[in-house]
Amino acid sequence: MSRYFLEVSYKGNNYSGFQKQENANSIQSEIEKAFGIFFRSPFDMTCSSRTDTAVHALQNFLHFDFDGAIDHNSLYHINAIMPPDIVAKNIYRLESDAHCRFDAVSREYKYYIYRKKNVFLLDRAHYYPYGLDMEKLNQAAFSLLKFTDFTTFSKRRTQVKTFECSMIRSEWVIENDCIVYSVEANRFLRGMVRGLTGTMLHVGRNKMSITEFENIIQSGDSSKADFSVPGHGLFLVAVNYPENYFLNV
Repeated sequence: MSRYFLEVSYKGNNYSGFQKQENANSIQSEIEKAFGIFFRSPFDMTCSSRTDTAVHALQNFLHFDFDGAIDHNSLYHINAIMPPDIVAKNIYRLESDAHCRFDAVSREYKYYIYRKKNVFLLDRAHYYPYGLDMEKLNQAAFSLLKFTDFTTFSKRRTQVKTFECSMIRSEWVIENDCIVYSVEANRFLRGMVRGLTGTMLHVGRNKMSITEFENIIQSGDSSKADFSVPGHGLFLVAVNYPENYFLNV
C-alpha cells in the first residue's frame, strides 16, 4: 500500500465547500468520485485545508493510500472525468506516515477586492465600491503579527482544540485592479481570513480605529468581527511543506 499526495486547484463557486457532506456537492466528493470511476475502487481522502463555500484554491493537497501505481497519465484521464472547475495538477508518492495536513508548515491566502465594476472579476473578487485608506489597512494587518489567540475570528460551532495561530505575514497590497489582503500562518480557523478581512475594511474606511480593532482581537468575542465578505473573493494560494519534502518522490 502506497501513500499518495494529490495537488489540486479549483474554483469554488459551484460547491458547498471542500469537505464532503450529505445532501451537498463538494470538491472532495467530486475528486473521490472521479478517482473511484477511473480505478473502479472507492477512495477516502484526507485534505490539507478545508475551504468554505465558494472559496477557490490555486493549490490544495489531499493524501490517500492506494495499492497500485498512479502517474501523470492517470491524472490526464481523471481530469477528463472531473468537472471543468476542478483540476488534479500533480501526484506524489511519499512515505507511509506522511500527512498532508499535519506536515504542512504554513498556508497562504489572498482575499481580492475590486472597487470599479468589472465583469471579469464578478465571481472571483468582492465588489466593494468604497474609498479605502491603504495605510490604515496595513496598520491593522501588521498589528495582527502581535497576537496568537484568534478566537474572535473563528466562526462558532467549530471543533478545534485551540484557537492559537502563528501569523507569519499579514499585509494589504495592490495587484492589477484589485486591493488584496495577503496572509500566511501556520494554520487558520474556520472563517478566519474572511473575518479578518471584513473587520479590517472598517478600519480602512475610517469607521474603526486601530485601538478598537485590537480590542476586538483581544475580546475573544466573534460577534464583534465582521464575517460578511463573500467567499468567492478568497483564494487558498499555497500550502507549504518543509524544504525538500517532495524531493526524490
